[in-house]
Amino acid sequence: MELSPSKLNTFLFFKLPSAYWCGVRVKSISKQQCIVTVKHRWFNQNPFRSMYFAVQAMAAELTTGALVMLQIKMSGKKISMLVANNNGNFSKKATGRITFTCNEGHLIEGAIQKAIATGEGQTIWMKSIGINEKGEQVSEMNFEWSIKMKP
Repeated sequence: MELSPSKLNTFLFFKLPSAYWCGVRVKSISKQQCIVTVKHRWFNQNPFRSMYFAVQAMAAELTTGALVMLQIKMSGKKISMLVANNNGNFSKKATGRITFTCNEGHLIEGAIQKAIATGEGQTIWMKSIGINEKGEQVSEMNFEWSIKMKP
C-alpha cells in the first residue's frame, strides 16, 4: 500500500479525528516533501480570531510524521516512531488558509538506515514552516522524532 494524500487523510479521520475535524488535510507527499493545509475557521480559532496554536502544531507535525511513516514503509522494516520533543515560533496571526511544508525527508532516510544498521534508536529534528495565502511565514515548528527497531 502506497501512502497517498487520500490514504493519509482517511488515517486522520479514524486515528486523529481532532486534526481531521479542525480541517487539517494532506495535499501532497513525496520521499522528500510533505505539504499539509488547514483553513482558519470558527471551529479552530483562539480568542484573538486567529488559528489556535495547537491546530498549527497538528498540521506541522503531520508534515514531518507523514515523511517518517513513508520512509519507514519504504524500508520494509518494523520501526516504531514517537515525537520526543518539539518547539515552535509564531511570527504572525494565522488567518485564511495556512500551508505547512516539510522538505526534510532526506534526514529521516539516513536515520532509519542507521537504526537498521546499528539496531540502536535514533533521533532526528525536522522542521515545518507555515505560510499564509500572502506567502508570509506565520509559524515555524520543529519536531524531534525518535525511531527504533521493533523487537
